[in-house]
Amino acid sequence: MEKSKSGSPIYRYDENNKNKFEIASGESSLEAISDHIEKHVGEIDMVFHEIVSDQVHIDVHWVKPTATKPFHTLVTSGMSDKPMNTPEGIEGCNYAELSICLPEDWKISEEDFKDESNYWPIRWLKFLACFPNEYNTWLAYGHTMPNGDPAQPFDAKTKLSSVVLLPSIVFNEQFHTLTLENKSIDFYTLIPLYQEELDLKMTKGVESLFNGFDKHNISDVLNLTRPNIAKRKKLFGLF
Repeated sequence: MEKSKSGSPIYRYDENNKNKFEIASGESSLEAISDHIEKHVGEIDMVFHEIVSDQVHIDVHWVKPTATKPFHTLVTSGMSDKPMNTPEGIEGCNYAELSICLPEDWKISEEDFKDESNYWPIRWLKFLACFPNEYNTWLAYGHTMPNGDPAQPFDAKTKLSSVVLLPSIVFNEQFHTLTLENKSIDFYTLIPLYQEELDLKMTKGVESLFNGFDKHNISDVLNLTRPNIAKRKKLFGLF
């Protein structure tokens, strides 16, 4: 039985066989990534396992809320098994993994995932983790992805409709990069955006979002009804 760094077993939930639980095996950089998560995020409670592509095999590591980190954290592994097709001249962006933080009351279980309102953040983690290898491209700091064209809200409970990849705010800078003997893996968090925020980023650059994020304490932790910082900037004539 594989155990986490803290000594507890790491269970893997197989979505292709919902009645079966397996123990996570050491594949590719899985062990190093697991250690990295446990060092900088917290103890891994479970690894959700699904074969989603013939290109890469994506696992999602789940760290439950704690008193000091009162939110769920989900982190991928497997995206970094293969190098991305990074454009020539851009250094150090060949390997990546993704994370998302969900509110403490977010429902995470086999039964809860049957409801897309609970599952869509995990679906997007897996989709984006597979995206570079599926489409022979790359993802890195500041990249955005809309939910369709035109972008549609992820769920009826929110108007958020796209995501931007940024370094984590709630975890220290040491979490941002895992340096191994043969590669360096960058970890990016998914921050869902409103359409107006996506438009602002596309015209003014990703840095145009930061002041608004700071002012309204927007962090990694998903808030379905948070302020739309682009609308507020426009209201006060800031762009």
